Amino acid sequence: MKVPLLDLKAQYQAIKDEVLAATRELYETQRFILGPEVEKLEEQIVRYCHTEHAVGVSSGTDALLISLMAAGIGPGDEVITSPYTFFATAGSIVRVGATPVFVDIEEDTYNIAPKAITEKITRQTRAIIPVHLYGQCCDMDPILELAHGHNITVIEDAAQAIGAEYKGRRAGSMGDMGCFSFFPSKNLGAFGDGGMVTTSSDILYQRLKILRVHGSDPKYYHNVIGGNFRLDALQAAIILVKLPYLDQWTSARQANAQYYRELFSHEGLDNLIGLPVEKRGRHIYNQFIIALQSRRDKLRRSLNESGIGTEVYYPVPMHLQPCFAYLNTKKGDFPRAEAAADQTLALPIYAELTDEQQAYVVQKIKAFYSS
Repeated sequence: MKVPLLDLKAQYQAIKDEVLAATRELYETQRFILGPEVEKLEEQIVRYCHTEHAVGVSSGTDALLISLMAAGIGPGDEVITSPYTFFATAGSIVRVGATPVFVDIEEDTYNIAPKAITEKITRQTRAIIPVHLYGQCCDMDPILELAHGHNITVIEDAAQAIGAEYKGRRAGSMGDMGCFSFFPSKNLGAFGDGGMVTTSSDILYQRLKILRVHGSDPKYYHNVIGGNFRLDALQAAIILVKLPYLDQWTSARQANAQYYRELFSHEGLDNLIGLPVEKRGRHIYNQFIIALQSRRDKLRRSLNESGIGTEVYYPVPMHLQPCFAYLNTKKGDFPRAEAAADQTLALPIYAELTDEQQAYVVQKIKAFYSS
């Protein structure tokens, strides 16, 4: 049996006719950059994420970058974030000339630990970027309270969390801005790169729209320097087809997560393997992450040999990446992030995953630990 980490072909077959019709219409109009499809998508994301505004951009990375630019973050500023995240979070901070300041994560959710943020705030702290990792929101109330007390901008990295909720509030609606990715592997994925920034601030919305087109307002007149952060109409058209199915796919992912729990428990593995914790509201399961005290890499090789796709997100925390050596951080500074990097493994969780495939995955894990 083959169990890929993600099967986008299965998803495509279910919506193929709608996708082809939407793209065919776009080919007839020949409007490929921004335009009506992007505007319609922005309107629908506003409704879905419960915000006032949305600005389509060229990628999730550019969503972070343009948000930092809109907040006026630059040289001499510090931005607090997690060391256990995809590189784009910290990389975008450096790209605007600011300094990333890392704090450790929660042991159970792998999200940034609010208590750890307090001791890292200085006069130079201008922003906090909490990362809603794997589809579950950070503990936002204490983060927002802390930020408001110090006049600090909050930019939610919600690249993996569209539709996730914290105390009834949607990811991307709680901070000053929210950043989303439509990378193909995301729960709501395009056929290439794409992203979105959400905000309920009229001022930030206007800044984001200007910065998206090289800082021009009106066209060819530049009071600020922006970038080429425009969303392709083709990607917007595909996301418009997929968005109505998102909650259905999320429910299937949640059902798959519950079935994994039942299988691990039935096989007596739940005491040996750490399973995802649903701690705060709606978890959308961008990834199903298990934690292994030992032999993680050997298990991964064994599963691969059995035709089961897995991934390690993320093997090297940001504070140990060579490009951030100038920050003078070292091994041992953020022990929970380092433990997560050493112990976690992502299993297949996509909506089209079958019960038989899940049972096969768990059987192979049991066989490994029984040998």
